[in-house]
Amino acid sequence: MTTPRKVHIKSYGCQMNVYDAQRMVDTLAPEGFVETASVDDADLVILNTCHIREKASEKVYSELGRLRTVKDEAARNGREMRIAVAGCVAQAEGSEIIRRERAVDIVVGPQSYHHLPQLLAKAKTDGRAIETEFPVEDKFASLPDPKPAVIRARGISSFVTVQEGCDKFCTFCVVPYTRGMEVSRPVARIIDDVQRLADNGVREITLIGQNVNAFHGDGDDGKPWSLGRLLYRLAQIPGVARLRYSTSHPRDVDDALIEAHRDIPAVMPFVHLPVQSGSDRILEAMNRKHTAADYARTVERFRKVREDIAFSSDFIVGFPGETEEDFSATLALVRQISYAGAYSFKYSPRPGTPAADMQETVTTTLMDERLARLQELIDSQQAAFNAAAIGKTVDVLFERAARNPGQIVGRTAYLQPAHVMASPDIIGQVLPVTIDSLERYSLIGALAGSAPSHAAPFSQPANTSPPAMTGA
Repeated sequence: MTTPRKVHIKSYGCQMNVYDAQRMVDTLAPEGFVETASVDDADLVILNTCHIREKASEKVYSELGRLRTVKDEAARNGREMRIAVAGCVAQAEGSEIIRRERAVDIVVGPQSYHHLPQLLAKAKTDGRAIETEFPVEDKFASLPDPKPAVIRARGISSFVTVQEGCDKFCTFCVVPYTRGMEVSRPVARIIDDVQRLADNGVREITLIGQNVNAFHGDGDDGKPWSLGRLLYRLAQIPGVARLRYSTSHPRDVDDALIEAHRDIPAVMPFVHLPVQSGSDRILEAMNRKHTAADYARTVERFRKVREDIAFSSDFIVGFPGETEEDFSATLALVRQISYAGAYSFKYSPRPGTPAADMQETVTTTLMDERLARLQELIDSQQAAFNAAAIGKTVDVLFERAARNPGQIVGRTAYLQPAHVMASPDIIGQVLPVTIDSLERYSLIGALAGSAPSHAAPFSQPANTSPPAMTGA
């Protein structure tokens, strides 16, 4: 019997990278690879990189330096280890990575990970392989139809990519250059993935894309479908209890998406809708192509059809030229909308983007001060939103055993962690829970109709906002 080879993948950044990492494992499975949590016994280590956060490249090179030591030690012990750099940093800096770091065997961009088996073979014969020299392609069109073993369930909830890339060209964003233009998967392929996941026990599907509500995949009628129409179809698949999507652009919220929130119980009333700034002057400099008032009107369109809907968002503080008046406009918008959670970051330039050449920069000290003020406001709104759940009975999808013995953890419709004392038999079920207390970001309660929970508070709070998503 052939001993399986082991692959270790370390992913940085967004939901798309989490999904891509899972697909890399699935792509390599027919080649005899199994996933391992340890670098030390891996035959292949993949760094799945993100170019959105500050100093992304430096972090990659630092990690590669550590991996070089592990690889050299494996070689001294007669074991071959290969190292691959994938993702957006690979796409942007592939040739430079090969030049700077001798330990790297393979460089592959986010549109090309389906070529990993061929790249491994090329690296074995030629020493190294770089896929980023090839033109960016539509990997959705290039991937073969998945066989039953390819798309595997990993728990109660799962991501499914429906769209990739972005055509918006926000001046701060590198996504159009690393992920390419907007492409959408065919509807039939998405249905097939979701059906297979549901058949294997997945109860919650999150549709992901850099600009997911720009989805325009071809349907079985030969016409492009909107995200709203796709949600209607996926809600018909038996076993799918919850549907989510992320990340959306305010300009692409159409009536079909609004109506999906009105009509489909499985579509969760929680929308991640990045705005980045509340200042029209800064929004124009960012090339967002919407105003703060446009954004607020979009929020109201959702609220008209779902009174219980809640929002999270992304904010950039200290964009070039941001004045105190601009920042005050952002605080005003946050107060107007009232968020259940949000991500906020200090601006940092990305090489190759228009904003990187803007000269009117904001000092680090001022960015730090503004970010603290913004996060204090957002945190207060999030705390109030969570506290409002106390005394209410809410539906929770239970996902796994918690750290405390006898405790099971799940998520509310708003992605709040909720903990109850119960049997593991409830995992995978959506059940009503009466919330009786709050421990930081986690809700503590009891299954409706049972005694209140007196379990020890959960020790690892989680943010209610969805994982950070590039784009939009």
